[in-house]
Amino acid sequence: MAVLTDEQVDAALPDLNGWERVDGALRRSIKFPSFLAGIDAVRRVGEHAESKDHHPDIDIRWRTVTFALVTHSEGGITEKDVAMAHDIDGIVAS
Repeated sequence: MAVLTDEQVDAALPDLNGWERVDGALRRSIKFPSFLAGIDAVRRVGEHAESKDHHPDIDIRWRTVTFALVTHSEGGITEKDVAMAHDIDGIVAS
C-alpha cells in the first residue's frame, strides 16, 4: 500500500472529525465525560483494530484519549489510516 502524498492527506482531513497531521501521523485527541468512558472507547477501538489488523497508537491521560495512525510498515500515512480514522470516529460517536 502506497504512502499518501501531503496533498492526498490534506484532501482527506476535512472529512475526518478533529483529526490532524502531527509528526507524520493522523492524530485525534478526545475528551470523554469520565475516565471509564474513555477506557470503554479504547476497548471498542481495540477490538475493531484487532479485527482489521491495523492498530492505532493510543495514549490515555485521565479523560483524554489520543489516537495516532500511521502505517509503520510503509513508513507513512496510507489509505488504511484514513479508513481507520473514519472507523474510530464512528466507534467513539456510538
